[in-house]
Amino acid sequence: MVSSQNFTAFVLASLIIIVVPGPSVLFAVARGIAWGRATAIFTTLGNTLGTYLLAVLVAEGLGPVISHSTLAATVLQLAGGAYLIFLGFDAFRHRQAHVEGLVNQEGVRPNVLRTIRQGFVVGVMNPKSLVFFTAVFPHFVDRSRGHVTTQLLVFATVFAVMAFVSDGTWGFIAGSARQWLSAAPQRLVTMRVSGACVMAVLGLLIEASALHLK
Repeated sequence: MVSSQNFTAFVLASLIIIVVPGPSVLFAVARGIAWGRATAIFTTLGNTLGTYLLAVLVAEGLGPVISHSTLAATVLQLAGGAYLIFLGFDAFRHRQAHVEGLVNQEGVRPNVLRTIRQGFVVGVMNPKSLVFFTAVFPHFVDRSRGHVTTQLLVFATVFAVMAFVSDGTWGFIAGSARQWLSAAPQRLVTMRVSGACVMAVLGLLIEASALHLK
């Protein structure tokens, strides 16, 4: 149903956007630093569930649109690319404040259900994921094969699994190196800056691709 060439390209693009230290990664890392590896993993689980729900909703809504309108898909890519550029600029401009707000967590360690719920909220509200789903997913759909919504759901599932493995690994490492990371918040700022740059570059690439297709 999904061509092997498109699937491979999608996995590579997903890997780039997932590994980049965006809101989900930094949230898992902050939880690992504050309360250890288990909290980081459960946070990632909740985050992945929220992200997957968002991806499914986007797939169900985008499928019919993409099936009937190439122009609509192009407009979505242009809008999404522009917003990714904005997110990259905003993340760079507020890099210090973003990290300080995550690292300086106070209070009692949340229980498992609360941890999952909090991660879920972050996943659903993550603008990077929303823009990626609406702007990038359509680019890898093979309209000639039909079943557009199903193709999008396949992409959503693959993305969710990859996100859980990647973000969970970040959180696990952070939980194992709590003292080293908390002693130098600037290391997290560097992560945030690298993530901002990659988001902006990805946005530019999406814009160029959309304009070329148009």
